Amino acid sequence: MSSPRILTVPNLITLVRLLCLPVFLWVLFGLNDRAGAAWLLGGLGATDWVDGWVARRFNQQSTFGSVFDPSVDRGLFIVGVLAIGIDQSMPIWLAVAVLAREIAVAGSMAIATLFGMQRFAVSIWGKRYTFLLMFAVPLMLLAADKGRYWQQVRVAAWVFAVPALVMSYLTALAYIPQMRENLRIGRASRQ
Repeated sequence: MSSPRILTVPNLITLVRLLCLPVFLWVLFGLNDRAGAAWLLGGLGATDWVDGWVARRFNQQSTFGSVFDPSVDRGLFIVGVLAIGIDQSMPIWLAVAVLAREIAVAGSMAIATLFGMQRFAVSIWGKRYTFLLMFAVPLMLLAADKGRYWQQVRVAAWVFAVPALVMSYLTALAYIPQMRENLRIGRASRQ
């Protein structure tokens, strides 16, 4: 059951993750430490599930958290990919492909919600591609650092990135009929 509370432990965890974003940018651009930035971004991606688990485990789900958490996740992801693209640690075409999909889907969801669409949960495929990209993106940055085993790290990054990119676009296409149906349901419930 979702509550209207804002001050919850899961929301605090999400806020801490959000506050790590400027630290990531400072480590990447201020300290010019690609490896450090990659590990930080990887940690932020790997802890994506923690706030949701805490919310469910301790019955602290909130209406605010159900919007705040995915918004922060998307923000972290978009800024991370944009920064790594600017740093030229990943091919520009890949950064553009990832960002175009994310912005198109987020924008479509926001507009459809304004027109009355009922929100719906992310599909399992949406979670899977996000999981893969949350490994691929930091690995691209880590490989660009040219540290130990950087060539193997780059191969691993592509092993995660290619299926994730394909899944992300297939998932976006699969959301279209679901958005249309939820928009119809939302409009009908308002009348």
